[in-house]
Amino acid sequence: MKIDVKDLIQEFSNNLKLDYDLKKKNWFNIGGKTKAFYKADNLKELIKFLKKIPNDEKIFILGAGSNTLITDKKFNGVVIKLTNNFNNISLLNEEIIIAGSAVTDKLLSEFAMENGLGGFEFLSCIPGTVGGGIKMNAGCFNREFKDILISIQALNKSGQVITISSKDINFKYRDSNLADDLIFLSASFKGFKKKKDIIKNEIKLLKQKKEKAQPTKIKTSGSTFKNPIDQSDKKVWQLIKDSVSVDKSFGDACISEKHCNFFVNKGNAKFEDMKKLIDFVSDSVFKKTGIKLETEIKILE
Repeated sequence: MKIDVKDLIQEFSNNLKLDYDLKKKNWFNIGGKTKAFYKADNLKELIKFLKKIPNDEKIFILGAGSNTLITDKKFNGVVIKLTNNFNNISLLNEEIIIAGSAVTDKLLSEFAMENGLGGFEFLSCIPGTVGGGIKMNAGCFNREFKDILISIQALNKSGQVITISSKDINFKYRDSNLADDLIFLSASFKGFKKKKDIIKNEIKLLKQKKEKAQPTKIKTSGSTFKNPIDQSDKKVWQLIKDSVSVDKSFGDACISEKHCNFFVNKGNAKFEDMKKLIDFVSDSVFKKTGIKLETEIKILE
């Protein structure tokens, strides 16, 4: 069953774009067009839109685009972007924050600090949004989303709003068993009372630590591979350093000199360039160590 484009354009004309270019919508600055791009203004409109598209239609929820590599070929599906109405953040009580899925991790961290709530400091160093962070159980400095999450409000592909308790989710390292076609709407998080100046100082120290070790202000998409925690005591950057010449590149896709698990678009890298680099590094590590790396970044093909 195909999308009735004319019908959809008529009904959602302000927020639906066809053959939409995704290149500027991700941190790598790589990518081609998608068949349809829908900006969801509110829950009611999003539900209406989902009910109009076929159940077997591919959908992809695009957050900040901070850990996404997008194909240069046309994506034969619908990319959905949640707008500012999913960007609300508030206190439920002294220890619980409710945040929309489009809220950035950095903003959630700052909001917690302003309200004297600890436990959210690590989020100041994670690029991306709450929705993406939940799906992949994002984390750093020995803290992960699962450590603060209470529950999620989500929308399934049929347009039904459901609530999922954190205890019912099987969180793993940079992964969860949450369905790919769930659209996260909001989540509740629990912290603990802590002095604002102590939180502020901890965030400052974490940011300094991150800036010292990782590249910033360039076309990169965060950690490329997950640490192989079940297979090796070594961090993935160490495995890459031991297996690959860090000056290896394909076109404008190269390995960061500052942190070799960060891959960089130094100008006009194409999807194939970055994909070749990812595959080359993965194959090289496997040949040298026998360890099969898994990508942390989401690849949209």
